[in-house]
Amino acid sequence: MTNEPTNDTTGATAPGTDDTVKMRRENAMMRQQLFAAGKRNETLTSTLRSAREELTRIKSEIASLSEPPNTYGTVVSEPQGTGDGRTVDVFASGRRMRLAVAPDVSDDVLVPGADVRLSEGLVVIDRADSRGVGDVAPVRELMPDGERIIIGGMNDDELVCRLTRELVDRGVRVGDHVLVDRRTQFAIEVVEKPEVQTLLLEEVPDISYEDIGGLAAQIDQIQDAVEMPFEHPELFTEHELKPPKGILLYGPPGCGKTLIAKAVANSLSARRADLAAKSYFINVKGPELLDKYVGETERQLRIIFARAREKATAGSPVVVFFDEMESLFRTRGTGKSSDVETTIVPQLLAEIDGVESLENVIVIGASNREDLIDPAILRPGRLDVKIRIERPDDDAARDIFSKYVTDRLPLHASLAEQGVTALIDRCVERMFARSRANEFVEVTYADGRREILFFADFASGAMIHNVVDRAKKHAIKSVLSGEGRGMRWDHFETAIAEEFEEHEDLPNTTNPDEWARISGRKGERITHLRMLHTGQQTPTAV
Repeated sequence: MTNEPTNDTTGATAPGTDDTVKMRRENAMMRQQLFAAGKRNETLTSTLRSAREELTRIKSEIASLSEPPNTYGTVVSEPQGTGDGRTVDVFASGRRMRLAVAPDVSDDVLVPGADVRLSEGLVVIDRADSRGVGDVAPVRELMPDGERIIIGGMNDDELVCRLTRELVDRGVRVGDHVLVDRRTQFAIEVVEKPEVQTLLLEEVPDISYEDIGGLAAQIDQIQDAVEMPFEHPELFTEHELKPPKGILLYGPPGCGKTLIAKAVANSLSARRADLAAKSYFINVKGPELLDKYVGETERQLRIIFARAREKATAGSPVVVFFDEMESLFRTRGTGKSSDVETTIVPQLLAEIDGVESLENVIVIGASNREDLIDPAILRPGRLDVKIRIERPDDDAARDIFSKYVTDRLPLHASLAEQGVTALIDRCVERMFARSRANEFVEVTYADGRREILFFADFASGAMIHNVVDRAKKHAIKSVLSGEGRGMRWDHFETAIAEEFEEHEDLPNTTNPDEWARISGRKGERITHLRMLHTGQQTPTAV
């Protein structure tokens, strides 16, 4: 009989089972312990890393706090040598020194005029930002080497300064204002002066001949004098004819002298639109040019013509326009408190026909007191052409009205049926009628003769423009008040009456003859004025 092992079906555990369970439990516990140890290790590693970073930061702060102070200097010459043996001349602490350059500093940093940072051992280690402060001085002259300039100093002294690399590349002009570091005698940057910019406006005005009414004859004259030489220079050369150097536009105020000058510049620019060069318009306002310091006005004149020659050298026509010319170039010897005109007038004469020629430059002057301008300026060879801008007559007034009263305006039905032309005719008839309602002033001449002047004798393009603007304002007020949309005749009639009323008191002056000259009434001497609307009289001028 064979003895074989049997399984106990009553639930008894087989031999070795308890050891296996125990081992599994121990393995699980070990894994938990290893996981917890790993977590603690990660936490410890992160803490150590943070501590190391904090120590590094503290060490860096301690190093920066204990670092010796740096000094600053200005490079005054190009670097010399290569590699680790490079040197450069630097102005620092009031001395010019030749210093070594750190290997990581590029030559682009070491340009003349640049500020650099120096180590304790006076080694150039980095570029520094410019301070951007200093003295502002005008450039009086450019040196031949192109790297130095002569500037005006205190007490009318002159100082030679060097230009930084940026200014050499950019370029400076006579008359520019530069920021100068007096320590290093470097011109750092160009400072834009507002008064210089308003004086030298080089933009072409947006005014064309079509915008000017009632001056067709004068426009033809100025086109012959200005545009023909620019358009056909070969014909002038063939006939050995030199173009005029200057033009004087004179006449009563508000009649279009300034508009014509602007239209000239605009026309020259439009005709040269297909060329690379364009025309320039330099607008010089007489009163703004005057300066209380001796020699400053003359210097400004030299700057203006230097700019004009600079632009004209490139083949661009340049118009130099002097508005209110009598304020600058009065007859010499007529000054009341000073004789500034004794130096300003010769300066202009020297610029117009001096040693330096004015090629492609035309001088245009405008004045309503041409009798005050020095005769030397008005002679042929300087301001060759004199064009009188007359007050508008009936036909000229219609032309001027047509520039401002057009079909684009919102006209009332009562006027729209008649048309714009009928409205303009009605306005001209109202303004220019020599009726009792339009009587303005009675003048008495030196010989005792009397004459009645009407508002038509003092009309101007500016007055007509103002009348139309007043009518537009009344039309807008009518819309706002609920009276309906559209310009009516009563708007224009009211505007004309208001314009006349504002001029009633203007002749009230103690010098009637002077008023007559300003108003454009030339001829016999006027000794007495009587206002016909108010009956107001002015004292007799003896």
